[in-house]
Amino acid sequence: MTELVRPDVRWFDSWAATLREFGPDYPHGSGCPPEGQPLDRASCARLVDDLVRYGDPTAVLPADRVHCDHFWITDEAEVIGFLALRHRLNDHLLQEGGHIGYSVRPSRRRAGHASRALALALARAAHLGLDRVLLTCDEDNLGSRLVIEKAGGVLEDIRLGKRRYWIPTA
Repeated sequence: MTELVRPDVRWFDSWAATLREFGPDYPHGSGCPPEGQPLDRASCARLVDDLVRYGDPTAVLPADRVHCDHFWITDEAEVIGFLALRHRLNDHLLQEGGHIGYSVRPSRRRAGHASRALALALARAAHLGLDRVLLTCDEDNLGSRLVIEKAGGVLEDIRLGKRRYWIPTA
């Protein structure tokens, strides 16, 4: 069953396996380490600390960042992807990133995990007081496009190669 869990070092082995499966194109911005960071337990622990801090609405963040709930998408005892739910939009996120970003590891795609994770994130967004959320995807990403549209996404426009959809949370 698809679930969203808070990042935790106890998921280290599965987290690292998921990132290795993504290879060099792992999903930036969804709770993954900066490029070039080793996939070891100490790096995972530092990342978890950072991700938890970003979700704390009282934490002071750099001016170009917004508070964000990071989740690891799981199925049973396996991390299968990542999801970020941003509490608000800044200029960059309004153009390209949106409120919610997600990615499912290649071997677990086309099984409904992204759709179920997005539904869970929409419920959490409503809990945060967001009436609607912005999601974006690359113009050629048919999989994400279908997931977003199935969730009720309404295309606003296409900017800089990104399809921009609004989805009501209620």
